[in-house]
Amino acid sequence: MPDHAVPPPTNGDLIRRLFGLAWRYRARCLGVLGIQLLLLSMGIFGLSLTGVGIDYIRHVLNHTPVTPNRLHLHLPESWPHLKVLGLLAGLILALALGRAVLNYVYGVLVNILVQRHIVVDLRGEVYEKLQRLSFRFYDANTTGSIITRVTSDVQNVRMFVDQVLIQSLIMVISLTVYVIYMASLSPGLTLACLATTPLLWVMAAAFSRRIQPEYARNRTLVEAMVQNLSESIQGIVVTKGFGREAENRRQFDAANDEILTQQHEIFWQVSLFSPAVGFLTRINTMVLLGYGGWLVIHDRLPLGAGLVVFAGLLEQFSGQVNNVANIVNSVQQSLIGARRVFEILDAPIEVRTAADALRRPQLEGAVRFENVSFTYRGPAAGAADAVPELSAVASARAEDRVLRDIDLDVKPGQCVAILGATGAGKSVLMGLIPRFYDVTGGRILIDGVDVRRLHLDDLRRNIGLVFQESFLFSNTVAANIAFGHPAATREQVERAAKIAAAHDFILRLPKGYDTILGESGSSLSGGQRQRLAIARAILLEPAILLLDDPTAAIDSETEHEIFEALDRAIEGRTTFIVAHRLSTLRRADRIIVMANGRIVQQGTHAELMKVPGPYLHVARLQLLDGRALPPPDVAEALA
Repeated sequence: MPDHAVPPPTNGDLIRRLFGLAWRYRARCLGVLGIQLLLLSMGIFGLSLTGVGIDYIRHVLNHTPVTPNRLHLHLPESWPHLKVLGLLAGLILALALGRAVLNYVYGVLVNILVQRHIVVDLRGEVYEKLQRLSFRFYDANTTGSIITRVTSDVQNVRMFVDQVLIQSLIMVISLTVYVIYMASLSPGLTLACLATTPLLWVMAAAFSRRIQPEYARNRTLVEAMVQNLSESIQGIVVTKGFGREAENRRQFDAANDEILTQQHEIFWQVSLFSPAVGFLTRINTMVLLGYGGWLVIHDRLPLGAGLVVFAGLLEQFSGQVNNVANIVNSVQQSLIGARRVFEILDAPIEVRTAADALRRPQLEGAVRFENVSFTYRGPAAGAADAVPELSAVASARAEDRVLRDIDLDVKPGQCVAILGATGAGKSVLMGLIPRFYDVTGGRILIDGVDVRRLHLDDLRRNIGLVFQESFLFSNTVAANIAFGHPAATREQVERAAKIAAAHDFILRLPKGYDTILGESGSSLSGGQRQRLAIARAILLEPAILLLDDPTAAIDSETEHEIFEALDRAIEGRTTFIVAHRLSTLRRADRIIVMANGRIVQQGTHAELMKVPGPYLHVARLQLLDGRALPPPDVAEALA
């Protein structure tokens, strides 16, 4: 880890932050606690009424004086015995009904607190942060990891509020009340029955230390399984094409079985801890029967209002103590989930709008690279510190300079084609213009202003993007084209589609522009998806167009149609286009050839054809082969 790296948060740090999360909802938490205190009071009152009833029955049977009760409840001597007992039974029944209603209200309020507020709000915060994080974060984290954090890890965080914080406060308050009440009945019996309690806390601390690594490993295994599932679904065509269904099933079963085996280890430890806690609490009952019975026999403790009430309190005390296992279990799951969720919330937003950013709703499109360099080492201090996975990637790539000393001056309206082998830095070069990453050396100017000084929204709304692999959303065709301009009219959408040579095939779809596309546009061909992506970029009417090999998945005839249309769209716009076909390269005002992150040649097609070098070699190979795509050794020629 780099020297400046911040150490990962301790459990204490995480717990403090979780308390801070709960503090946001303090009013609702206090309401829930208030109901629990009322339930506690009603439970003790009902137990005391039971003790009064037992002493009254004993009084009637043995003709002994009525024992004074702690409730100061006066039982009329003139009433028939059954009427007195009926009154006591009615009060106990009323308390039971009241407790049932309050328990229902408590369950509803807790569910609203944790599901409607905490989970929804926290998941929204995480998703909102993911929208603002740079590509560097996504380079360092798998899809499975991100999905798991937004779903199950957020659920684990909410456990801290309802299953740890609230339950712990209820337990502490309840135990305190029970101990005080029991001590008021018999201090000696209280000490004797609770002598094993310190041993219980020692066991809980040891269990907590032992179980936390298991939960951490469980999250890692689940994340790997989700990633396996995600890749299997995304690559189903490849899987079926190579007949690898059975092998994929074996890999998924192996990941699933590993999770099951690891969960068995967790369940075994939890199952061992819970009976141990239960055994210690049963020892208390044994002491109660022996010592408490002796006190009753020697008239040092009433039977009903004394021993019976004490036994009820001890039983409820033991029930609360038995919750220690569940609370400790929930604490560990909450801490693991919190650590992973807070890593996202704490991840630095490397690319952000400056506080004094300039607003430029409409740009002209003059682009200048001045001695630009880029590496995968984050320019923002601490970028790798907040996310452990990122620190490893940053460290591994610290010396991997993707771009080196790029100087390029493009005037408004010029079309620049970029040629180079895979890994030459073409896509990264274009990605720096809309600030998908920030440069680590030099600067990029648009209309004479450093892109880092422009408001990010203005910058990106002036740039149209078409990627090599077009992504379409599960929505209508029209909505996909209008994704960057939701307020566009149908006429504007259709005009963009016509320019991109997409209008005719759209009309042949079942519902035309209102046809719902499948996931990622799977119901369309590669060329059709690409034309929709081009239409999406054109609709913005941007000052700058970035086309990352947009005709790679399109046949020559369709390519000709698209570029005839794009000639009109490109006119007046600064355009950067990654291309390998001569038919595309010839259309550019300037061609730059990249190798190992540097510009090794630049000029027009005619100029470069006269100069020995990589471009001439590639052109000759294509002309000799007569093929639209470059031959396999083009990469070697450009290296």
